[in-house]
Amino acid sequence: MSEQQGFKSLRVWQDAMDLAVAVFKMSEEFPKQDFYGISMQIRRSSISVPSNIAEGWGRNRDKEFYYFLDIAHGSLCELETQLELAKRCYNIDIEKVLLQCEAVRKQIRSLRKKLNEKA
Repeated sequence: MSEQQGFKSLRVWQDAMDLAVAVFKMSEEFPKQDFYGISMQIRRSSISVPSNIAEGWGRNRDKEFYYFLDIAHGSLCELETQLELAKRCYNIDIEKVLLQCEAVRKQIRSLRKKLNEKA
């Protein structure tokens, strides 16, 4: 990945951004009294995924990028747990967002594998 392309050209970052947007839109369906509950936690974890991908890329070292991809993956797992809780609490349809989570997960795993092979 070249410096000229930047993290914004990474497909995984683009898809993680789309996931965060989908989460923000979905969380608007939550009850208003939950704004500082599950809704806020879901939003934070969704933001964490593309943010950690970008931060890791910005470190300019494969080892650190790998580390931040791990953090992004952890945030993705956190997000999925929170989505399941929202489904149970508020009967929110989360299937489309879960599919986006899985697509991002596969891309993170693939990128980590490539970085591992390069090391």
